[in-house]
Amino acid sequence: GSRQCRLCSPTLVLSYQRYQQKETVSMVHFRSPSKAHRLFLLLLLPASLAFSPAALSIHSFVSAQPTSSSTSLCSASNTAPTIPMWAQHEISITASSRGCHLITSEVNKAIQKDIASMKIGMANLFIQHTSASLTINENADPDVRRDMEVALNKICPGQWTKDGTFHHTMEGEDDMPGHVKSSLMGVSLNIPIKNGRLALGTWQGIYLNEHRDQGGWGGGHTRRIIITLQGQS
Repeated sequence: GSRQCRLCSPTLVLSYQRYQQKETVSMVHFRSPSKAHRLFLLLLLPASLAFSPAALSIHSFVSAQPTSSSTSLCSASNTAPTIPMWAQHEISITASSRGCHLITSEVNKAIQKDIASMKIGMANLFIQHTSASLTINENADPDVRRDMEVALNKICPGQWTKDGTFHHTMEGEDDMPGHVKSSLMGVSLNIPIKNGRLALGTWQGIYLNEHRDQGGWGGGHTRRIIITLQGQS
């Protein structure tokens, strides 16, 4: 026997044939893949059933109409979809020195009014600089922030500015290392919003990582961070 499935056929035909005690089922032509699950029941016809040697054919199989329950499910939702809420804030933070600084409280203070009405959503933080970065890490022990700075200096030491490794040195020893560290750590964060707050873990805090000693051209360490909120109540 053979089993065929062709999407181009307008009818569905099932043929059951029996020759010399061997049953063969020639299956099924259907136009729409959505009808396939209805054919499964037909395939469960036991091969041991006694049918006439003549072929049994079922033509022009018509799929059932949607049940009343499925129709009511579609029509029951008459409420308008919730329109997402958007808010954006800009904060400026001046780091006290080069290193990793915990800024979770400053971020929460800036967004507290808007985020309070959001049950679910996403917050994006973006720092507008090339020698500073953002990350999330330990919020309790300050040694973690100290060790993070030590590790970054090991990964990309300022000595590379002096020994000819780097060519972009016009702003000082910490210039090019600052750019490298910014790219390694990243300039943006996405944090879920849950029930009116940032869904940070118990021990997670937001870091501003300042990678410069002088801040570039003597401009200090003031860094601008854009915070964008999008969510629904």
